[in-house]
Amino acid sequence: MNKGKTKEQDSGVELEFDLGDPPQKVWRAVTVPELRERWLPKEALADPDAITVTPGQEVRYKLRDDTPPFLESIVTFTITPNAIGGTCLRIVHQLTDARFDGRTRAPANGNSPPLRLAA
Repeated sequence: MNKGKTKEQDSGVELEFDLGDPPQKVWRAVTVPELRERWLPKEALADPDAITVTPGQEVRYKLRDDTPPFLESIVTFTITPNAIGGTCLRIVHQLTDARFDGRTRAPANGNSPPLRLAA
């Protein structure tokens, strides 16, 4: 397995790994509950069933934080064969909670535009 590539986004993160195992084995690891729970506990899932499934290619799960403010997110696992007979695993974890839109909000009692202090 390589170290993978990481790309951060405003409301999520995208990871990509090249694995030596065949796509069928990786697919089982992300879809069979007994195998998936070894690294993604059922307590982290908002729903134990996948939101969408494209057999052998992509699966999406809805997650919920177990600490306040209990934000919800979607994690997508995309599996494709790589050139060496292994698997390219792409993981996209996107924050979808309506309470988070990625923007900084001004305080409700602010009568002037936000200012930043110089150091």
